[in-house]
Amino acid sequence: MKRVKNFLFLLLAMPALAMAAGGHSVPLDKAPVNLADQDSLQRGARMFVNYCLNCHSASAMRYSRLEDIGLTEDQIKENLLFSAEKPGELMKIGMTKVDGKAWFGATPPDLSVIARSRGADWLYTYLRGFYRDDSRATGWNNTVFDKVGMPHVMWSLQGEMVPVYKKEGEHETIARLELAKPGSVTLAEYDAMVGDLVNYLVWMGEPAQVQRKQLGVIVLLFLAGFFVVAYYLKKEFWKDVH
Repeated sequence: MKRVKNFLFLLLAMPALAMAAGGHSVPLDKAPVNLADQDSLQRGARMFVNYCLNCHSASAMRYSRLEDIGLTEDQIKENLLFSAEKPGELMKIGMTKVDGKAWFGATPPDLSVIARSRGADWLYTYLRGFYRDDSRATGWNNTVFDKVGMPHVMWSLQGEMVPVYKKEGEHETIARLELAKPGSVTLAEYDAMVGDLVNYLVWMGEPAQVQRKQLGVIVLLFLAGFFVVAYYLKKEFWKDVH
């Protein structure tokens, strides 16, 4: 009995332990996720192909699935099909795992389900949290992922951010980031672009989730209606018994 109690306690405590192990002191910003916004998803797909698909693969995703967000096959071929020949191919890259580890210190992860793994808010904050750090080999660090191996591939858009520190006891922590060198777009425009990218990553993690939720509502409504029919049938069948 004692072992059962210990097991149940461990089972209930696992979420808290996981948060403690993978937690972070940086508050996460709310990602503007709206899977019904096809324009945002299309802009996010363009961002993904241009800035992410050079080093990160999405090997569980086919280019042809982008038709689900309103793109035609010709649009996919002309604007997004850079590392493949046919829309039916998977979103793979030419860089090998060995090269990725040698260049970045760790193999860049596949991004097929990264939004389900990390969460939309984490990705949104992470992609806006890069700052200049000359102590790093890439010249970049991140407020959410300290000592990150990934360089800031979208720095030309956002510009160069630098940290402003505050003292907490004997240690200094980053209070905020300030723009030291402007990029090609404003910070508000960059945030919107990152929002589109995160929106697309969330969609890519489960392209059928919008249809799944809609089907779920239909099924629940059907069951509710069928319950009424079943109830009155039951009363009719059992009226002579009662």
